[in-house]
Amino acid sequence: MAKSCEICGKKPIFGNNVSHAHNITKRRWVPNLQKVRALVNGQPKRIDVCTSCLKAGKVIKAVRTKKAASVRPGAQA
Repeated sequence: MAKSCEICGKKPIFGNNVSHAHNITKRRWVPNLQKVRALVNGQPKRIDVCTSCLKAGKVIKAVRTKKAASVRPGAQA
């Protein structure tokens, strides 16, 4: 899985950790991605979305609906 947002395309960025003694090691900053069940072309689909896109309302979440409850014989209505 590529660590990128499927809405805005945000990806990890690379840089260096620099200690007080100026020792340099490689590091990367990854976006805060969440798996969200969202509507894509009218169909629910699981996509990876960064939290800034979720907060900005760029994603329409898919809502699960419960099936109608069947009436059991002898049950109180």
